[in-house]
Amino acid sequence: MAKSIFYHAGCPVCISAEHDIVNLIGADNVELVHIGEYRNRIEEAEKAGVKSVPALITPNGNVLHINFGASMAEVKG
Repeated sequence: MAKSIFYHAGCPVCISAEHDIVNLIGADNVELVHIGEYRNRIEEAEKAGVKSVPALITPNGNVLHINFGASMAEVKG
């Protein structure tokens, strides 16, 4: 089974959502990507449909935007 991917920017909203996602679906089922630290993954997130973070990409490719923390434009700086 493919993992979900959780993109976030490290803000308090994102960290709180990260903890909830890990508790809900399990650490083994999700890849955590802090795009502030891994800026090379921003384009990947945008191509997947991420418009703001925190966001979860399901194994089927659905984008779930969670509790708006920052737009991708803000993340890019």
